[in-house]
Amino acid sequence: VQLQASGGGLVQPGGSLRLSCAASGSIVKINDMNWYRQAPGKQRELVARIESDGSTNYADSWKGRFTVSRDNAKKMGFLQMNGLKPEDTAVYYCKAFLVIRGRTGTYDVWGQGTQVTVSS
Repeated sequence: VQLQASGGGLVQPGGSLRLSCAASGSIVKINDMNWYRQAPGKQRELVARIESDGSTNYADSWKGRFTVSRDNAKKMGFLQMNGLKPEDTAVYYCKAFLVIRGRTGTYDVWGQGTQVTVSS
């Protein structure tokens, strides 16, 4: 079971990126899927959360610019980032709470992170 984050890159201020998070393995269900970021020298912080029913929550810093979504059939989550600013530069991680086939309970799994750099 693993999560694979992708879609990061170098973008100019004001630009957009769409991050993807793909889950693979013996997954019965994906509960919450969260996006975090870790800027250089800073602690990892929560950016957005999407629950299995599609309900979303955003940290105040990213409300209105970022949109989180998911495709349950494809076991994927997405973070659409618009109006990017230099201070959005960070490594972005996805984290999901998974129900795994053959196991009881829910397991939290992290993706490997994808670098987003906003610079002119």
